[in-house]
Amino acid sequence: MFYNVLKAKDIVENDKFERKVLMEHDNSSLSVIGLKKDEIIDTHTSTCDAAVYILDGEIELHFDAQKFKVDKGEILLFKKDEQHKVVALKDSKFLLIKI
Repeated sequence: MFYNVLKAKDIVENDKFERKVLMEHDNSSLSVIGLKKDEIIDTHTSTCDAAVYILDGEIELHFDAQKFKVDKGEILLFKKDEQHKVVALKDSKFLLIKI
């Protein structure tokens, strides 16, 4: 068995882009990502269905012509093969769950 208690928002810093993978199996993973205000993760495509849960801050996810603002405590779900980019509206930390 694997047991560990973590304070997710303390795993990464807000002073630069940082990604820490906490768990990984095949294509599935659980990561914590930190972005500084105005940082952008350029357009890319996920190979898995995904969920983004905001631990701190606020981000915008852009999918083609649609964009979604996601704030602390909110979650956004999206299907694989969707091109998207991420823009940090504030210093932000979020969980990225790929399944």
